[in-house]
Amino acid sequence: MRRRAVLLAASGMALLAGWPLVSALRAADYGQMGQTFPIIETDLLTTIETRLRTLEANGGIERMQRQMQEQAVASVRRPKPVDGMTPAATRREWLFDPSIVTEDDIVDAKGNLIAARGTRVNPLDMVQLSQALVFIDGDNAAELAWAVKTWSDARAKIIFVSGSPFDAMKPWQRRFYFDQGGTLTSKFGIRHTPAVVTEAGSNLKISEFPLPPPAAAPAPALSGGGKVS
Repeated sequence: MRRRAVLLAASGMALLAGWPLVSALRAADYGQMGQTFPIIETDLLTTIETRLRTLEANGGIERMQRQMQEQAVASVRRPKPVDGMTPAATRREWLFDPSIVTEDDIVDAKGNLIAARGTRVNPLDMVQLSQALVFIDGDNAAELAWAVKTWSDARAKIIFVSGSPFDAMKPWQRRFYFDQGGTLTSKFGIRHTPAVVTEAGSNLKISEFPLPPPAAAPAPALSGGGKVS
């Protein structure tokens, strides 16, 4: 009992003196509780440098650079198709109000106020839509042919939602565009192609046009006057 009191007293003095309590206790060896492994600290920068040197030696870096360049070129030549677009099955038209509400004061280069914050502004009051916007599936030969024959380069901008604008430019000898990420079709609510956006007063008119099915090929003529049974 006396020994316990002495230990408690010593512990209390150690705490008051600011010493760690563990220094007043004896360490005990409880044996090995399971399999142990050595702690290995690998220098991450050294590992990366070694791997880069290996890639450089066997041409891996050059291959990676070439693959990245090819992927970048491919994504530009053929962007990711706009999700959810299908050919128009019925004629549909609606109006779209392009007005916006300004979040900040708009001033000109001289600091003159053009529109105060919170003002509703319609871009069509200041700038006209000089060309129609024609949205098509560039991989659909019928839609592409319809758009090019119906809309001249001066009257419309033809915008792909799928396909490669670059590959179509040379055979058709005109410029094409692409709705990257479906920004415009999503804004206008377009879900089917072909679709055309034109100005209608202070609004934009959006029309989806179903194309007629391709004409069936004529049956081959029979020779020798035979009959089909």
